Amino acid sequence: MANDIAMLSATELLSLYAKKKLSPVEAVTAALDRIVLHNAAFNAYCLVDGKGALAAARAAEKRWQRGEPVGPLDGVPAGIKDIMLTKGWPTLRGSKAIDPKQPWEEDAPAVARLREAGAVFLGKTATPELGWKGVTDSPLTGVTRNPWDPVMTPGGSSGGAAAALAAGMGTLMTGTDGGGSIRIPGAFTGVFGIKPSFGRVPAYPLSPMGTLAHIGPMARTVADAALMLSVIAQPDARDCHALPPEHGDYVKGLNKGVKGLRIGFSADLGHAKVDPEVAAAVAAGAKLFDRLGAKVEEADPGEGTPIFADSHEFFTVLWFAGAASALVPYNAKQRAGMDPGLVEVAETGARYTALQYLAAVKRREELSVVMNRFHQKYDLLLTPAMPIPAFAVGRETPARSGMKRWTEWTPFTYPFNLTRQPAAVVPCGMTRSHLPVALQLVGPMYADALVLQAARAYEKARPFAMPPLV
Repeated sequence: MANDIAMLSATELLSLYAKKKLSPVEAVTAALDRIVLHNAAFNAYCLVDGKGALAAARAAEKRWQRGEPVGPLDGVPAGIKDIMLTKGWPTLRGSKAIDPKQPWEEDAPAVARLREAGAVFLGKTATPELGWKGVTDSPLTGVTRNPWDPVMTPGGSSGGAAAALAAGMGTLMTGTDGGGSIRIPGAFTGVFGIKPSFGRVPAYPLSPMGTLAHIGPMARTVADAALMLSVIAQPDARDCHALPPEHGDYVKGLNKGVKGLRIGFSADLGHAKVDPEVAAAVAAGAKLFDRLGAKVEEADPGEGTPIFADSHEFFTVLWFAGAASALVPYNAKQRAGMDPGLVEVAETGARYTALQYLAAVKRREELSVVMNRFHQKYDLLLTPAMPIPAFAVGRETPARSGMKRWTEWTPFTYPFNLTRQPAAVVPCGMTRSHLPVALQLVGPMYADALVLQAARAYEKARPFAMPPLV
């Protein structure tokens, strides 16, 4: 029974709490039991506070018994990515260079909103050092593994969050995404995640990656992610980029379906090489949207230009320069203990000139205009989320691929950090090796609700599967 409780959605938990058929203490205990059972194998959490979680669950239980929940997530078990400040817990960002013995007195905006809404924090989830790459391992916390197959990576940088969700070690997770860090692990582990429009979820402190970096929800269902986004998308004065609330409730209208929507389907963005099993699953997903009433047609968002192929070059300039900025506070001794890949890209980024950086910004603007024009014709863009399934842990790139950096195998994710658009990953099948495959839905700027609506329509027609763990 506890095993079943651990896999319930947030919306199911809240309904059971309201009917007094389940207690937050039972739900949090079930999640903690799963952590005890599975975290040693998957290394999803780098910090677990069972005592604190149970105390918060008991307080939530009393509120529900009185019929007075403190907020829309009261008593729901949640994990916080160890990139985000969390009051009372160290935020070490996967790095030995950060001193854990310092005051930790502030919540990041999304963490503060979740706490105010009554979410019960289980712990901090693992990240690569400073969240710099698309897989999850770090000098501080070691290697995080995929619950579908522990010899495979869950992706990154929100890999700990994705692995925790897939294994039932929590119900809601925060993720960050500067080049795919919500969508890569979502695709590799078969969970749902959305990178909202830039600024939709306030951030503090702001990322050294600048306006590439987004914060968003990760969950096992679209409805849970929509509920969570409704909570964390509230204003916060600490973020100069924060958008005013769009409408406050992303659950409302979630089940409108996709009938009449115009969806452009691009299998490769004009240049990407895609694994045949992935390509087949995503093409089948496109056909399902067509059967659900959307008008789906093959489209070239690049308008016959090589701008998507070129985007790797100008994204690299911006990302590597951000890495250089991130390492400015650390001395040579501290850098010697860091992930060598991070140090290498930071050193490369430090060599870019201001003119090279500004040229990359200009190209980024051009790509954004290309997508603005695309969305004059199409409501949504559908692509593969990843060109490949998960590969072996402990590597930045797949073995024998000839690739050096994670940006070479993520051609479908980082372009939409450049454009700042909302983009979600939707599980759409499995490979013959029983590894998840996902499609990506991209909406116009500020159309976060529409992306969620389309993702929910797909989920209703083809519910998402989780690993068959005990």
